[in-house]
Parts: sequence; C-alpha cells; structure tokens
Amino acid sequence: MKQLNNQTLASLHGKLPIPGYRLAEQQPQIGIVHIGPGAFFRGHQAWYTEQALQFGGDWAISAVSMRSPDVSQALSPQDGLYTLAVLDAEQSYQVIGSVAEVLIASEQYQQVQARLTAASTKYVTLTITEKGYCLNNAGKLDLSHPQIQQDLAGTTQPITAVGMLFSALSARYQANIAPFCVVSCDNLTDNGHKLRGAIIAYAEQKDPGVANWLAQQLICPCTMVDSITPATDDAIKAQVAEVLGVQDNWPIKREAFVQWVIEDILPADRPAWQQAGVIYAQDVSAFEKAKLRLLNAPHSTLAYVGSLLGYETVFDAMQDQQLVSFIEQMITDELIPSFKAPAELDVTQYSQDILARFRNPAIRHLLAQIAWDGSQKLPMRILPAITDNLAKGQPIAKLAYAIAAWYRFIVKRYTDNEKLVDPLADTLLAVAAQCSGKAQTDVPLFLAVDAVFPPDLSLNPEFQQAVATAYQQIVSRQATPAAVAGAR
Repeated sequence: MKQLNNQTLASLHGKLPIPGYRLAEQQPQIGIVHIGPGAFFRGHQAWYTEQALQFGGDWAISAVSMRSPDVSQALSPQDGLYTLAVLDAEQSYQVIGSVAEVLIASEQYQQVQARLTAASTKYVTLTITEKGYCLNNAGKLDLSHPQIQQDLAGTTQPITAVGMLFSALSARYQANIAPFCVVSCDNLTDNGHKLRGAIIAYAEQKDPGVANWLAQQLICPCTMVDSITPATDDAIKAQVAEVLGVQDNWPIKREAFVQWVIEDILPADRPAWQQAGVIYAQDVSAFEKAKLRLLNAPHSTLAYVGSLLGYETVFDAMQDQQLVSFIEQMITDELIPSFKAPAELDVTQYSQDILARFRNPAIRHLLAQIAWDGSQKLPMRILPAITDNLAKGQPIAKLAYAIAAWYRFIVKRYTDNEKLVDPLADTLLAVAAQCSGKAQTDVPLFLAVDAVFPPDLSLNPEFQQAVATAYQQIVSRQATPAAVAGAR
C-alpha cells in the first residue's frame, strides 16, 4: 500500500477533506513553531490552524519534539501529513496539512533555533504537559530544578522548553527582532501568566537586559483547551488505511467536541483562528476553572478509582453505575459549588455534556494514560477545589476520595512492579514502599511530599481526616464498586 504524502495527496480528493493548499504551486510558509507535537496538538491546535489556512496566510507549523524521535520518524516521510479521525455519533476523516515539518530539538537544535529566531515566526505554541514548565508549588520557575540548573549553567544546548525559548528570544533581542507571541496550550491554571513569569525569571538569571525587554514586550495569553484525544492504536491505523487507501503512519483520533479559548491580547497579525471557531475572551480564567474542575477533576477521579476497580478505559468505567453516581455527586456537591462559573456557561448542562462525552463508545481512552503525571495534574485539577471548599466550609469527602485513590493507585503500581509514569515516580514509589495499608501511617507519608501538597493543605486537620477516612474505605473494601458507593 502506498504511503500518505504530498505525492499521494491528490489521489484522495473526493474521498475526504484534504489540504488543497498543499497542491498549490505556492504553499504557506512557516509562521508558527509548536513545541510538543503529541496527539492532543495534532487533534487540536494543528486542526484549528488547518481550518485557518483555508483563509490564507503564512501560518504553516514547524513542530518540534524536545527529545523523542517518534513523531518525526512517523510524519517526516509523509511530509507532515496525517489523518484526523473524528469518532463520535457520526464519524468523519480529514487530512491535516498544517504541519510542514517535524524537528527533534536534541538532534537538530540549530535548525530549531533558526526557526525560532526567524522574523517570519510570529507564534510559538506549546503542549509540553504540566511538568514541562519546571514550576514550583507557587507556580513560579523552579530555579532548583536540575534541568533548569543545567540550562542556566550554559555548558550544553538547552534541554528545557523555557531554556530553549530564552535562547531564541535573546537572539531576537540582539538582532532587534520583536519577540514571538508564546501560547501555552496545556492544562495549567493561569498558564499564560505562569509561562511569561517563568521565561522572564529565567532571563533575569541570564541577562537583565533581555529580561527587561521581555517584561515590556512579551505576550503570553492565557488559554483553555478541550477535546478528548486518546493515544493512537493499531485499530485506528487500520481503519484509516481502509478509508484512505494509503498508509498513514500516525493518524489521530478524537471526539467531535473541540474548544479553544484564548485571552484576547494577541497581536493583530494572527492566523484566522477565530473563523475556525476559537473564542477570544477578556477573562479566560473562568472558562479554565470550569474545565479543570468539571472535566479534568472527574476525568482524573475516573482514572484512579476506575483503575483500582479493574477497568481499562473511560467508557468501561462509565458503565459502572455506582461509580457514575459517585462522580455525579462529586460534581454536584463539591465541584460546582467550589467556584464561580462564567456567566455564559450553564454548569449543570456543561457537566451533563461532559459525562455524555465520557460515554462515547467510539473513543477508547485508556485510564492508565489519564493517570500519568498525577503529581503534576492533581495540584491543578483537584487540590484547588479542596482548598476553596475548606475556606467556604463546604464538603470535601469525595474530592478527598480521589486523592486517596491516587495514593492506592501508586501503591498498587509498586506492589505489582509496574511502571509509574510521573516526574516524581522515584519519590512516590519510595513512599509506597513504606506503606502498610493503614491510613494512620500511609496518608501522612504521602502528605509529606511537599512537591505536591502545600503546607497549608497537608497540615489541615479536616483534609487529613477526610483523606484518611477515604483511604481506609478503599483499603478495607478492596476498591469494589461498593467502596465507591460508601464514599458519600
């Protein structure tokens, strides 16, 4: 079977939407560099940019992987082309052409820097996960982070996104080229402000002149992104090959729902993202908080509780009515009351729509994948709701149950001798090794991990007791559906 690439693209005309501009004599030039070209980026930002390119402009994307060669090896032979399969009540397919190239920073650093320092590069977008920003508990750049320290030492090429961005911005400063606009697309609260602060804090350590320039000119909008995009598997590869009649090394699947909210501070020179459906808002935080609390918090809870119950996917977990009832009560009793929703959002309907998305049988979203990086996700998704509820005197029992389920998930990983995907894996597994299965000993061990739990929370007696109660419920009932029903 022939491979998807520029040469075979024309043969797909009429079968599904294709990037017609790729067949034109003059194709769009690169105007965006994206760091972290994983599945979510290819199903989300690259899709939005694909739609925007229909309106013209030089907004093709140079996708940059920090270290992994996988995406480059898959897409470079395809000239960056890949298929997006939207799997929902109705299924559709589209060839995405917005990615012009895929580079590997660790191997092609000079090429990456050339892209970042080019005056034609107006935007840098990022999906590097929460851990990629190297922040501390206060949301500031962690200057003690080993990788940040290595980059600050300057003995090798930068290995962090922040270090790499500074290097490019410093070169632009020296060449009198305006800084690019940096757009974080990760599930990080207040992501734009935190990223801007991290870049400037790094610059202050390296060059006060550049730091001052960035403080005056660097634009980093806050954003909120949403769409469920599971990992690619052999089934979707076979499905896409049958539809296209050509081989696609790495197609992407996602649900039909997709959302991108961007703080309305972008320069006037921008892709036609708004025509593609992007929402520009004065205040992104309300949308961001709604998504983190009403989608991400239940998602993570499903991941840990569902895994303990023996389920493999979100769809599987959503067939357990006791578990679903628990999630629904968590949303109603503890998540919706924990924050002020944007006026434009009906939170009850929004929550119902989210649960309907979780029930989509066409999306096989592995709980194990959602469970990755809990030490980075839970401080964004669940701990703020607990803190806010404690301050208001509102219940936290179900949210505490989610934290306890994470603890037991880690212990199970340790006892089963399975890999724990988390930047704090060594620390967390060392804690698990000391656990006895008793709340009075195990819970304080986990709460002492100050990289996850700030002191004002870990030392709060009500929080301690709520987590201990939930932990003992899970242990004593062996995480059966009845245990979930008991956490009410």
